[in-house]
Amino acid sequence: MTSTVSIPDGLPTERDAGPFDPPRAITRLREARPVSPMHFPDGHEGWLVTGYDEVRALLADTRFSSRQDLGILHMPFETPGMPAQTEPSPPTPGVFLSMDPPEHTRMRRKLTGAFTVKRMKQLEAQIEAIADRQLDHLARLTPPVDLVAEFALPVPSLVICELLGVPYADRETFQANSAKILERDVTLEDKMSAYATITGYLAELVTGKRAEPGDDILSDLARHEDLTVEELVGAAFLLLLAGHETTANMLSLGTFALLEHPAQLAELRADPELLPNAVEELMRYLSVVDINYRYAVEDLELGGETIPAGSTVVVSTLAANRDPRRFTDPDTLDLHRNARGQLAFGHGIHQCLGQQLARIEMRAGFAGLLRRFPTLQLAVPAGEVRLRTDMNIYGVHALPVTWTKPAAPG
Repeated sequence: MTSTVSIPDGLPTERDAGPFDPPRAITRLREARPVSPMHFPDGHEGWLVTGYDEVRALLADTRFSSRQDLGILHMPFETPGMPAQTEPSPPTPGVFLSMDPPEHTRMRRKLTGAFTVKRMKQLEAQIEAIADRQLDHLARLTPPVDLVAEFALPVPSLVICELLGVPYADRETFQANSAKILERDVTLEDKMSAYATITGYLAELVTGKRAEPGDDILSDLARHEDLTVEELVGAAFLLLLAGHETTANMLSLGTFALLEHPAQLAELRADPELLPNAVEELMRYLSVVDINYRYAVEDLELGGETIPAGSTVVVSTLAANRDPRRFTDPDTLDLHRNARGQLAFGHGIHQCLGQQLARIEMRAGFAGLLRRFPTLQLAVPAGEVRLRTDMNIYGVHALPVTWTKPAAPG
């Protein structure tokens, strides 16, 4: 395929098409060359995959490895204080997102029972109760308030803490330090310090659960004697980070998107049965976890291009979910759309383990918010909402909202 656009230097991140749309450079690249070379800040060349079919095929192909210890994975943006890599990074025990089979299979299999559709359905009433309690808290506040701090972040944090057996009182430890790890401009030293703080806390927690297990996911993991403390910590870190950051950003950014699409919001208020479909469409439309990385273990063909062995491949699920070859009029938020097949949860063996949990949290969060706050609106102009373009998980830093009078619970 012949390119009609220049090879990108680094990953375009500026939301110049609007707060909910991909960077224009990403869109142009997908239309011209959905599998394109790209230049990394360290001077190396790799690949950027933006087309739906190409992203889906790549994520299903384990020859595109998730391991970080096979070769040097080049990053599309710089971390202050990060020296040039001269050798692969060592594997992190327990972080199954960075594993291939059979190691990935071994770790993930120990967790699948905790996140089945059946198990999540059993927890639905409990999750709805958590959302309702936070809505009660929100209704007692005097607007304007920050929806992120008072609702979108607490709800998934409360849920994942309860499921994992992490005391919610310790939330500052993981919320603040997770944010440092995800912020691109934070120095390597500060990122490492934040990571050490979280993992040190988790090491103490899982050691205690191994000695005195409770009725929670981390206790169940700790009962597996073949898992080391380091593996338990790595798995706990991944579950805790993914379990609160992703859903928090979907709740806040999703609310922002609905408020900016009043006709769609009115349809959702009028027909609550539309909510499951709306959640799927919001996942497609927003794709807060935009970027994944893979390492080509051999020369591979993808989308008419040959990707040499040893290449770092950057995958944009946001661009893929806006591909007109897969979704008609993809840049329009359409809550009636059949968004099945959207890639916001990934695809293949690394498809999000907690996707059913996230769907239930979003349904409970959006339904409760729309029911209790029928006059909800932004408290600032949309252009003043601070976007998380500096973070590895997209969203908003804060969402100031206001209302007249909340509805009664029920």
